[in-house]
Amino acid sequence: MRIALLTYSTKPRGGVVHTLNLAEALAALGAEVTVWSLNRSGAEGFFRDVDPSVRVELVPFTDLPGDDVTDRIVRSIDTLAGAFDASEYDIVHAQDCISANAVGTCIRTIHHLDTFTTPILVECHEKAVVAPYARICVSHAVAGEVQAQWGLRPTVIPNGVDYQRFAAAAAPTPEAERARSRWRDELGRYVLAVGGIEPRKGSIDLLAAHAELITEHPEVQLVFAGGETLFDYRDYRAEFDRLQDSLGVTPHILGAIDDRDLPSLVAGCAAFAFPSVKEGFGLAALEALAAGRPVVARELPILREVFGPTVAYAGDVAGLAGQLAQALAGPDEARARQGRDLARSLTWEAAARAHLVLQP
Repeated sequence: MRIALLTYSTKPRGGVVHTLNLAEALAALGAEVTVWSLNRSGAEGFFRDVDPSVRVELVPFTDLPGDDVTDRIVRSIDTLAGAFDASEYDIVHAQDCISANAVGTCIRTIHHLDTFTTPILVECHEKAVVAPYARICVSHAVAGEVQAQWGLRPTVIPNGVDYQRFAAAAAPTPEAERARSRWRDELGRYVLAVGGIEPRKGSIDLLAAHAELITEHPEVQLVFAGGETLFDYRDYRAEFDRLQDSLGVTPHILGAIDDRDLPSLVAGCAAFAFPSVKEGFGLAALEALAAGRPVVARELPILREVFGPTVAYAGDVAGLAGQLAQALAGPDEARARQGRDLARSLTWEAAARAHLVLQP
């Protein structure tokens, strides 16, 4: 079976991580898989090496000065559509609204629903949900949103987690301990958030919570990692910077880091913060659970569905600060064990097998 998986970026966003892991798992089960993506502004390819069993097709895309979000998305759709030939594949599987609009007839994975106000983007977003002949969601909560808005019933297939990669980074081996110590030597004792500074990730709330947290734990640093995105969050970042100045706090903003360094960065944190206001699954937090880290998440139905009792929940800034303080006070071994068990139970092989069942 020839399967094309399409994603809009080569950067380490959740949907791209999903695409690569799913592609490799499908290939391991005997499918002939090609991953297609836009290669933006001369990037060297995907953020990590892809298993040789998966073919990769990258379409050059140059960001132009003066482009706004609408321009970039419309050009992205047109560029990918011009390069892709669906007749070469038995299954075409789009992972986002850009690739779904580019390829037409396809299976679509809906990781989460976005909110747009620009008419062109509203139309692109809805078409990418309605037009595919089959839809997959990574959680029941997102599937419920799709059903409520469009009357459609997506199939739910949870993400997998590369459990061993993150568990190994937390192991008591000399190599793993050295890797964790490197981050702790650089950052001190730290709370980590992965996903960059943007509205959906609740970054400003976490910054405000950190300002409260350090009244009790002045030694604790706040670290943001990741953040490559198609959207323009300059206004939100300016607000973040103004709050940072007014609160007198200085977080460490690492930006995108080498994928090989991510597990040790996660395993080295004192606590993992996941204050997102919108999520489809929460893969980064599950990776933290695989590493045995205490996780404080936003009180959201989707996160309750995925994580159950394995993480602490908070609904506002004060709650985030309080739950992080509890996480820093000492380990909850029973919760950590539940978290590791949950992460271990979610495999990409199981996700791939569930996808193959759907194929016509």
